[in-house]
Amino acid sequence: MIDILACLIVFSILVLIHELGHFVAAKIIGVKVLEFGFGLPPRLIGIKRGETIYSINALPIGGFVRLYGEDEATTEDKSEPERAFYKKSVLQRLFVITAGVVMNFTLAVIIVSYIFTKGVYVPTNHVYVEKVVINSPAAQSGIKKGDQVVQIGEYEIKSTNDLIKYTNLYKGKTVSILIKRNAKTLSVKASPRVNPPAGEGALGVAVSNLEFKKYSLIEAPFAGLVETARTSILMFQGIVDVFSRLFRFAEVPKEVAGPVGIARLVGEAMKMEEWFMAVLQLMGILSLNLAVINIFPFPALDGGRLFFVLLEVVTRRKINPKFESIVNTVGLAILIGLIALVTRNDILRK
Repeated sequence: MIDILACLIVFSILVLIHELGHFVAAKIIGVKVLEFGFGLPPRLIGIKRGETIYSINALPIGGFVRLYGEDEATTEDKSEPERAFYKKSVLQRLFVITAGVVMNFTLAVIIVSYIFTKGVYVPTNHVYVEKVVINSPAAQSGIKKGDQVVQIGEYEIKSTNDLIKYTNLYKGKTVSILIKRNAKTLSVKASPRVNPPAGEGALGVAVSNLEFKKYSLIEAPFAGLVETARTSILMFQGIVDVFSRLFRFAEVPKEVAGPVGIARLVGEAMKMEEWFMAVLQLMGILSLNLAVINIFPFPALDGGRLFFVLLEVVTRRKINPKFESIVNTVGLAILIGLIALVTRNDILRK
């Protein structure tokens, strides 16, 4: 129950942040906002302030913003054309459409930047010993956990692959290994095994190229922006792959999760010792994921609406409102079907 509640809170915050972007952007350019809702209908409580109804709805999943004239084909009341969304200029509509994505992306940058100030493990060109197996060649040579492996024989070590590759060259031979320990450089000798026990390796060490680093308040925003941008590109590529697999009825990667899978992830994060940072990190990933998914050029998503506006710019003619409405309706039906399919996989997954 706690897992579900935590998931609802996290997801609602992310969607509300997204909708807040649309809401503020619409207000800025003068579009009439009919309703800003927490949760999804049916409505439980609605309070009107000015021209906008602020509502709390029965399904506590995210929220929504209802704009006047959002869809020209289905707008019956056209008494205030100057306040209608569809009457605004191309740039103004682009501003409103992309505002939600920008808010989610910005939230992700803020979260990642904050986490960076607390310290994260970052990849480097240094190789560190994480574990030394008892009675292994590494243990007998005096190598300890935390040592940096600088050189094996005449070969410089800059990655974990370097360590494996060059260690194997000296199997059955005695080789000098240069290590750094507490700012001191030491030279030890070891004899990598020809036939080591399974999982131990020739030297008998577990290594990593990760280094714990804390970013300053000045460094963190830039590093957070770069990392968020890099991750968003990888996410976009992953989403393209998932959509391709779903439409081909191919197997979906196990990492893809729907509402049920996300609830499990939030639940697992809540059980961790440093649960707050774990949940915060997951929230950052989900916020970025929501931004990337929404900018995807698929009907019914922000990216689909963005595509139609850009098509209008290219063709220099207004897209038929009824056609756009039908495409978005079909797109929404397909999205619901895809969500149902992913949710089914979540439930069946052990």
